[in-house]
Formats: sequence, structure tokens, C-alpha cells
Amino acid sequence: MIGIIVVFFIAKTCGRSGSSSSSSVAKTWQKSPVDQLIKDLSAEQNFSIILFDMDANEDSNDYRHQYQVIIQRPDTVVEQKSTWKNVSEAFFSQNLNNMGMEIASKKDGTVTKQAVPAGYNHYVGNEKYGHWENRGGSSFWAFYGQYAFMSSMFNMGSYRRSYWDDYRGGGYYGGARGYYGPSGSSPVYGTKSYTSSNSGSTSKWGSKSSTFKDRVRSKVSRSSTSSSTRSSAKTTRSSSRYRTSSTRSRSGGFGK
Repeated sequence: MIGIIVVFFIAKTCGRSGSSSSSSVAKTWQKSPVDQLIKDLSAEQNFSIILFDMDANEDSNDYRHQYQVIIQRPDTVVEQKSTWKNVSEAFFSQNLNNMGMEIASKKDGTVTKQAVPAGYNHYVGNEKYGHWENRGGSSFWAFYGQYAFMSSMFNMGSYRRSYWDDYRGGGYYGGARGYYGPSGSSPVYGTKSYTSSNSGSTSKWGSKSSTFKDRVRSKVSRSSTSSSTRSSAKTTRSSSRYRTSSTRSRSGGFGK
């Protein structure tokens, strides 16, 4: 029988280089807490990192995440909750819709960074932990009795077979695109469904007003778009300078 060991996991922060010769991108880049968690868990062969909660402070422009780490071992499943971690505005914007989702995982030694419903990569569809059963004409995943705790651990209401098949066969599995449910429909998984199913009672983000969330979403989205535009402009200018320099060099060579 799998047991649960709940411990508190404190990820080390990574300092940023202050070299004056570094590019502007290098000066502002910072390793995310998820990258650090992956590094700290390098000895593990199978784990999931779930965005458990998030928070923001409009006045100080501070953004924070809390993660749930689930480590799968041969004879046990270990659940760890991180302390609150400061994240960049860009990383916060990138994961606004991913609360309750697995945002990184390691399976049989291979690391994948993709937003998918918690449990999809390791447990749902794995006959060691449960089976598909028919309920009212639809098929749903049911954990075996000794693993029933996993359903509440993932904070997910149900796992519909058609959605899981869509994820596995629709070009999402192992890719970069996040999976929030069937295309063309409202998101089934992610921040909105997660906070709704949990009533926001224990979630900092879920307890915030809709007005607050909309303001934060608008702010980080504008900043993210502005940063992407500046980055693209720098890349274009840099490429143009390189092409000009390369052309001059070739002309000089042929003229000799």
C-alpha cells in the first residue's frame, strides 16, 4: 500500500550575475523556482510539479507561487509543499491559467515542461493505480481504493476518458502546448476550474475578487507583450548589424 509522507520543501534561490559585460537580457534573466526544484530533484526519476497557489501585490509588484511536488517511487508516493516563492512578472504571466495544473514533470528520467491536468502523466491511465469505468454512458478514471487519496491530492473533480484520449492523441502529449480540455470549448482544467472547485477557501488567489484578478491579468499581460516586443526589436537590430558586417567583410576579401 502506498503511503503519503508530507514534508515541507524549501528550494534554494539562485543569485543573478552582476557582471558589467553581461547583456541586458542576461542581467534581467533569473532562474525560476521551478527550474531550481527540477535541479534539486535531479536524483529522482519520476515527479510532478504542480502550481498549487499564487498571489500578487499590486502596490509592490511582487508575484509569488506555491508548488506541490509529488514524487513517485517504487513503494511510496511523497507529497511536498513548497514555501512561497517569488517569481518574475513574466513567469507569473506565463502561468496565470495554470493553477492546479502540473507545469513540469520527470518521467523515467526525462523532464518535460508542459501545463497538463495534475496526474495525467503518471497516474491517470496507469493500471497500477486504477481503471476506466462507465458512469452514465461516459468513461471516467477511478483510482483503486488504496489510492483513492490521489484524487483529493490532485484536487480534481473527475477524469473523463474522452479528454484524456484527446490529450494523448491530439498532438498535446509530450509537447509544449498546454492542455486545458477539448479545443473549442471553455477550459475544463486550469486556474478558473481549480479555484471554482475549491471555493477559494484555502487558496490565496481563489479568495481574491474578480476585479483584483482582472487588474493583475491586464497588468502582467501588457508587461509581457511589451517585453516580447522589445526583445524582438533587439533581435532584429542585432541580426541586421550582423548581416551588414558580414557583407562588408566578404566585399573586402574579394577586392584584394
